[in-house]
Amino acid sequence: MQELLFDREAALARVGDDEELLTELVKIFLDDYPNSLNDIEDAVARQDSPLLERAAHTLKGAVANFGADAVVKEAFELERQGRSGDLSNAGENLHRLHEVIRKLDYELRPIAEHA
Repeated sequence: MQELLFDREAALARVGDDEELLTELVKIFLDDYPNSLNDIEDAVARQDSPLLERAAHTLKGAVANFGADAVVKEAFELERQGRSGDLSNAGENLHRLHEVIRKLDYELRPIAEHA
């Protein structure tokens, strides 16, 4: 069985066990994360380190609400690369970020749709 990225217990703890608030956060995240991902893609394509740092930091903060450590790890690595100015591995990290965020989206989507 494949390990889940979404840690429901951790996410609920972050919102004081408020299911409605968690559902709202999920909806907001699902609506907003494509924008951050687009900014990250643009930054990598243009080799724009400051933009990469900001966009990855924004995404990392949003994902942390869900206890999705694998996504946080990839976003943090891109943020670190943006901060350092060395984007030589950013394409590989972006690919891994796409993989894990797609899985997280799949796990979160039912929460938003059944609310």
